[in-house]
Amino acid sequence: MSDLKKQDKGDTDLYKLNRRIKREFRRLSDVYSKIEVEKKRTVEGLIEQAAYMRITLQDLIEDLKENGFTEPFKQGKDQEPYDRKRPNADLFNTLNANYQKIIKQLTDLLPKTAVPSNLIDDGFEGFLYDREDV
Repeated sequence: MSDLKKQDKGDTDLYKLNRRIKREFRRLSDVYSKIEVEKKRTVEGLIEQAAYMRITLQDLIEDLKENGFTEPFKQGKDQEPYDRKRPNADLFNTLNANYQKIIKQLTDLLPKTAVPSNLIDDGFEGFLYDREDV
């Protein structure tokens, strides 16, 4: 994890955050360990970004559970407040979409699995396992 420097344990929140990100990086690295060695160096940055995004998404989910997706807002002092989407709701939606894209990119780089030998192939299973978009 080249971008995450060792943090002083005195800054416990940042230290805990970095530990969570490193733990997620290790988990994702294990999940995507079967990616070809030549591509592995290229995708390390994607794995780092995905780890950061997942931890950030978890924190945003907690915030949204606690504070909701909307908040009361008023334009002027004499106007009635109305509910508007909180900035964290937009951030969550954008980050989640980007996280999903990265995970798909990484998953697409995994080697295709062969048709399981215990499966009787009537042609349909072969079609599914040989598809490029799976």
